[in-house]
Amino acid sequence: MNKKVLVATLITLLPASAMADNVGGCGVGSKLFDTQKGVAPQVLAVTTNGTSGNQTFGITSGTLGCTQDGVVKSNWKTAMFIDGNREQVARDMSSGGGESLEALSALIGVSDQHKPAFFRVTHENFSTIFRAEAGTEQVMAALREVLARDPELARYSTAI
Repeated sequence: MNKKVLVATLITLLPASAMADNVGGCGVGSKLFDTQKGVAPQVLAVTTNGTSGNQTFGITSGTLGCTQDGVVKSNWKTAMFIDGNREQVARDMSSGGGESLEALSALIGVSDQHKPAFFRVTHENFSTIFRAEAGTEQVMAALREVLARDPELARYSTAI
């Protein structure tokens, strides 16, 4: 394959994959490859959405599993914070408070009125969130699940 064609193809697909949230987000691609894991289904979902323009249509019309009130978000900052401050976050969660836990709560947008509940819930679920040998992604997934189960904090689980 010609290098120019390959570069052009990658540049064309990059914006679609950036908005895809790893699985096509919404649109026909996300429906066709729903629940499938791995690189191939992700690429196919993103390619389907990106090349046919159906995701744009879905967002505009509120169809195809898309909503018009969505927020563009990324959890890379949270991942970087946890990865770079892992010991401090774990220490603060295990004790129920501290600077790094305060910073994490601010990073994911926990309001001041919900911070006491956030500190309590992360403390009570410390061993679930920070399992032995868990990587950053596993810690984030566990934190997301713990918050999603709590009625007061569930709204923050989508920010992780």
